[in-house]
Amino acid sequence: MIVLGIDPGTASTGFGVVQSEGARMRALAAGVIETRAGTPVEARLADIHSGVGDLIDRHRVDAVAIEELYFGANVRTAFAVGQARGVVLLAAGQRGVPSRSYTPQQVKAAVCGSGRADKGQVGRMVARLLGLATDPTPDHAADALAVAVCDVNRAPLARAVEIATPPTP
Repeated sequence: MIVLGIDPGTASTGFGVVQSEGARMRALAAGVIETRAGTPVEARLADIHSGVGDLIDRHRVDAVAIEELYFGANVRTAFAVGQARGVVLLAAGQRGVPSRSYTPQQVKAAVCGSGRADKGQVGRMVARLLGLATDPTPDHAADALAVAVCDVNRAPLARAVEIATPPTP
């Protein structure tokens, strides 16, 4: 199974591609899709959409895992992140790739065992779980790898629940 993890943002969208085979996981790619400040928002969103679409196609991903919005004090930032999430979901939907969302607390708990872990702990655990020699950088890429790891760890349970739950008439 190959999962594309996404840490969405308008300026920087982190991505991490994780492959799982049985209990083993390895990172195939990680980085950031950056857009330039001062560029019209529609052009920035188009760049994110194109970049995510290229990643989905290049790595032949089976699923996209995306971090949910964190509503802090800045509503403006939340709207921008929501727009970035939308174009990521659009890229996945256009290719028929299933998407799952996780809160920051779910990601931290899946990777570190605690929903209150700090960024340093997340980076160290991602490196350990994926057998990386060093902690992944930048933070957006590390967070995206963590989202992918979260999905790999939670996806079997989610599939079992889907199978056990009959469709609503």
